Amino acid sequence: MKNAAIVLAGGSGKRMRSDVKKQYLLIGGKPVLYYSLETFQKSSRIDEIILVCSHEDIEWCRETIVMPYGFTKVKKIVSGGKERHDSVFEGLKALENCTYVMIHDGARPFIDEEMLERIWSELPSVRACTVGMPVKDTIKLSDNLGFVEQTLPRERLWNIQTPQAFAYDLIRRAHELRAEGGLEMKITDDAMLIEYTEQIPVKLIEGSYENIKITTPEDLLYAEMIWKKRFGKLVKS
Repeated sequence: MKNAAIVLAGGSGKRMRSDVKKQYLLIGGKPVLYYSLETFQKSSRIDEIILVCSHEDIEWCRETIVMPYGFTKVKKIVSGGKERHDSVFEGLKALENCTYVMIHDGARPFIDEEMLERIWSELPSVRACTVGMPVKDTIKLSDNLGFVEQTLPRERLWNIQTPQAFAYDLIRRAHELRAEGGLEMKITDDAMLIEYTEQIPVKLIEGSYENIKITTPEDLLYAEMIWKKRFGKLVKS
């Protein structure tokens, strides 16, 4: 049995309004991407990491992040595709003899071992799961003219995060179907892909409200606050 993590680091960061891609911006003096790689590196559940980034960033990631920080579980750094699902597929194809795989956005730095353990407690029996958190706000569905069409039941709504975790053969088969043109709708995450290609439900696992995705300058400010709460005392000591 071999378990792997695919970490996606191919975002352009246009909404960040920065010349530096969001996954390479610094939090606490280290790149955003560093933190999720460190969590997977330390996890006893993960045997191998596949890092997916843009072709022009492969050597930079290797020489600036992977090698200096000793991420020995990163066995391959591969070039991503045009869309997110293309990049995930490239990561899946880079794996061999894999049983379970976690797929994670490298712009989410604040995953932790407890979150991974909650996933592993369910994954072998359900074969497909994603972390997320119940929504805090009232969510309304709009019509095409911008008027409220329906107020959705908040108690059943979740904000979906990553990691998302799957039996390898299941998610590989789903991506192969998508690549062959078997789906017409826009796929926004891997859990959605399973929803539309497989006859099994995707289990919702508690993530964390701090498991934010760095997308805008405001997110980076919030990330600095989370970092200070988690790691500030360790740095001072």
